[in-house]
Amino acid sequence: MYRMLEIDLSTGLTKVSDLTELFKTFIGGTGVLTYLASQELTNQLNPFSPDAPIYFAIGPFNGYFPTASKAVAIFKSPLTGDLGESHAGGRFWMEMLAAGFHVIKIKGQAPEPVYLSIDNEEVRVVSAKALWGMSTLATERILREREDARKGKKSILRIGPAGERLSPIACVVVDSSRHFGRLGLGAVMGSKNLKTIVISGNRYPKIENKRQYQVLYEKIFKELVSSETTYKYRDLGTAANVLPLSKIYGLPTRNFSQGIFESAYRISGEYFADNYLAQQISCAHCPVGCIHVAVHRELFSDPHMFKHAKVSYDHELIYSLGSNLGIADAGQVLKLIQFVEKQGWDAISIGVVLAWATEAFQQGVITLKETETPLSFGDFEAYMKTLSFIAEGKNEFYRDLEKGVYYCAEKYGGKEFAMHFNKNEAPGYMTGPDAFVGYAVGVRHSHLDCAGYSIDQKYLGRQADIEKEVKAMHDEATWRVVTNSLVTCLFARGTYTKEIVVECLKYLGYDFDEEKLLELGKIIHGMKFLVKHKLGFSFDKLQLPKKLTKVYTSRGMIKEEDFIKRVELYKKLVEEDMEKAKEFLTNFSKNEDVRI
Repeated sequence: MYRMLEIDLSTGLTKVSDLTELFKTFIGGTGVLTYLASQELTNQLNPFSPDAPIYFAIGPFNGYFPTASKAVAIFKSPLTGDLGESHAGGRFWMEMLAAGFHVIKIKGQAPEPVYLSIDNEEVRVVSAKALWGMSTLATERILREREDARKGKKSILRIGPAGERLSPIACVVVDSSRHFGRLGLGAVMGSKNLKTIVISGNRYPKIENKRQYQVLYEKIFKELVSSETTYKYRDLGTAANVLPLSKIYGLPTRNFSQGIFESAYRISGEYFADNYLAQQISCAHCPVGCIHVAVHRELFSDPHMFKHAKVSYDHELIYSLGSNLGIADAGQVLKLIQFVEKQGWDAISIGVVLAWATEAFQQGVITLKETETPLSFGDFEAYMKTLSFIAEGKNEFYRDLEKGVYYCAEKYGGKEFAMHFNKNEAPGYMTGPDAFVGYAVGVRHSHLDCAGYSIDQKYLGRQADIEKEVKAMHDEATWRVVTNSLVTCLFARGTYTKEIVVECLKYLGYDFDEEKLLELGKIIHGMKFLVKHKLGFSFDKLQLPKKLTKVYTSRGMIKEEDFIKRVELYKKLVEEDMEKAKEFLTNFSKNEDVRI
């Protein structure tokens, strides 16, 4: 049985529902949540309304197969007003499963700050007034001690002061180093006066047909631990991307002014590993170990009194708070990451905001009247001071900065160098047109939606084939919808081939072949765009930031008409998906047998 726990923070009431039929139809994870969200999200619904739901979900692979180690969150984004979706690893998925739930839905608004304590089916709404205002790090430390009486493990989700301030770029921190990072879930939790979720349980799936399961499991496990596709994640993590991207002019530097950073080695995965790496850790049930944790020290009393801090790092954080700000010191990057982590901002978004503010200051769009301190690329002390000013809300300008780069550019100017796609700050790949189109057309406006950055790299030095490239992006997007419904980590995508996925689903009792899976991927993809269009999304409104037509990328200079043509081609493919989804949902609403 696949069950949903519903919690109303306004009343404290809970309800458990059977969603088995939805899981049989839409697999799980993002597929099931997209259907549920389609029933409630509207253009008129304020993301901060008590009626605005937060959904968390896992899928059928969680608890059975390695690197099925993520959970999915869906909500209405306060940053874009569009469909919000974010994924996180850690232990959260495991504790949802152990508590006996595949979906958790949260609505309402608590009258005062609270946290949710979920232990199996026991759900308590506990006062969090003493935790309100605390950093994400302090909150976790206190609750691990306070909730220590529980048996077994627990997972702790929490927001920082940024979420409490309803910053639309606030994230949710999961356990020690994972995040529901993009599109403002932290602010939605803050609007509900929900500081933290602590969850645990002791229920785990039963293994049937143990011999068949063991053979299948070992085949997947061996591929994950020995494959070249996962080696880089184990060795250097995604920070391995820094040097190669800089060499091909694909590493965003100084607010996307160029794709090559002259000091790339000093913030590279290799440099971090040689000088700062303390440990590599994994999400629950993952043998890869992609999470890289550094230790940095700083003097707090002469001559040799140091304090030490552990900070996780990856490519996106190094780009956003390193090369894109012109910061060439790995230790300084770690200090910026730690400050951002404590506040609970999405690291990509806040880095892009700082880069915009720097260029806006240099071009006279803003002045000392707003900043009160000069901003220049590479000035670590100025950036630390700026983050402090944002955190304390020093003036109107600094309060605006944590509302995102689109908001700031609309209010102060500098739209042409505001690096966002559909109001979501740009990820760390400057590889060419497919990357930029991917950010624009993806369901989350993320590099993880359709891997345009990867397709750009396949076409380096080759003649562009626009239709073929766009089709490859769409094929990747619809397949990723399937893996995000299972729910598996995208780093394992090379291992979880279509053939392996079908084999695993058959073991779990699902009746899918490759053709049916691909068809369902298109239907779920179409469902997402039906929801997005209902919320106001339009392909015709998508724009390429003007600055990106004036800089050199991995594939040379980009023309705006090329971007528009690719978006139009992608739109046609999505419209086909939407028609499939409409027909499917019409039959589903009539209680007809609509399984693929």
